[in-house]
Amino acid sequence: MKLSIPLKPFKTFGGAKVPHRKHTHSASSEVIPTPEKVTLPMQMHIGAPCKPLVKVGQQVLIGEKIGESDTFISAPIHATVSGKVSALEKVVLTDGKIVDAIVITSDGENTLSPDIQPPVINSTEDFVCAVRESGLVGLGGAGFPTHAKVKIPKDKTIHTLLINAAECEPHITSDHREMLENADRVIDGMFSIAKYLNIKQIIIGIESNKPDAIELLKEKLAADSRNANGIAGVLSLRAVYPQGAEKVLIQAATGKQLATGKLPSDLGCLIMNVTTVGFISDYLKTGIPLVTKRITVDGSAISIPKNVIAPIGTKLQDIVEFCGGYQEEVQKILLGGPMMGLAIPSDNFQVMKQSNGILFLGEQDINKKRTTACIHCGSCVTVCPMHLEPYALEENMNKRITERLRKLAVMTCIECGSCSFVCPANRPLVHSIRLGKNLIRKEDAEEKAKLDAAKAKTESTASTVKTNA
Repeated sequence: MKLSIPLKPFKTFGGAKVPHRKHTHSASSEVIPTPEKVTLPMQMHIGAPCKPLVKVGQQVLIGEKIGESDTFISAPIHATVSGKVSALEKVVLTDGKIVDAIVITSDGENTLSPDIQPPVINSTEDFVCAVRESGLVGLGGAGFPTHAKVKIPKDKTIHTLLINAAECEPHITSDHREMLENADRVIDGMFSIAKYLNIKQIIIGIESNKPDAIELLKEKLAADSRNANGIAGVLSLRAVYPQGAEKVLIQAATGKQLATGKLPSDLGCLIMNVTTVGFISDYLKTGIPLVTKRITVDGSAISIPKNVIAPIGTKLQDIVEFCGGYQEEVQKILLGGPMMGLAIPSDNFQVMKQSNGILFLGEQDINKKRTTACIHCGSCVTVCPMHLEPYALEENMNKRITERLRKLAVMTCIECGSCSFVCPANRPLVHSIRLGKNLIRKEDAEEKAKLDAAKAKTESTASTVKTNA
């Protein structure tokens, strides 16, 4: 197969022209003072939660593993400050799930564990194991355990590494700052991944509204001896939301469409967030696991918008104080951007591994438009990157017609929010689609329970007959 870096992106379907509002694009990252306490939930990833490995009163050091799971789709959790475990408690996550959490009271010393050493890697398997031990999850917001992504199935061949540096959400600039401040480690990380996974081509996809990052990475690649044969290149993407969505990025970079139910590996692609790639470079050199996170802090209610580097588990109150406090009453707090971010009830929450932005929205940020009846204008259909009919999904969710929801491919929705953004009737389309997905999941779970019960009954009857015989 002949591979080449496209000179311009392939055409993609849909997308909305959202306001960028990149207020912090020139705000260099600032390291927050060590917080008095950190709270570390045992689930900061997609998959199974970890179990605490420490007890109250135990001393811990930065980088020491404090949570682990024997499930493959999971990621270990490490102490992010040195100090004493002061509590084991329950916390509520954004999805309403209640999980265990470890509270560490800092000793102010920030002592690194002496057990930390750079991993020794002699094979692909060593690389996958190292990534798992680092506790890394997708740092773009999804939170999928990275080791599960880089463990390529034997029947798949990955030829293209796609670096997702689009960062198309309004306000969020943490990935942009990663490229400007750590371009060398981003490039080193992507070449390391390509080396250990035997990938022949690397494409860095960056939205065109970040010309400084595009120029810098192009200059770095041109001067890098590892790119003498031109296997890596930068692709300037259209600044249209959601350009960073998995299916959209694949089509823009390769011209191929990812079919429903298929994975990027089915098209020979591996997609990784740009900050995730940068972290891998550091971890391979230092062995320091994922213990800090850069987050964009913005919104009209915050006094000084910033890009902040904080220990994972830092309370949002500490972040607010570091950014000068509130300058007006907060109307809403979002973890993430305004398109896909999740609202939380207060700032009594903590920085998570997958946190990339926190928005403290004031009066001027809140949409106060009245919701009116759908006029069937088709605007939501035009912008949907998944070729769905959001208005029909909402209608059938309201009627609880799950058969129609399935035919309309409700589970294909990536919940990007483009439909809600352009809707002239201000319909809560994404919210309705999420509820529709929950109806399908509930129905599937009930059906599975019936089948399991029937199977158990059949096996019990067969066992009884065998015993009597």
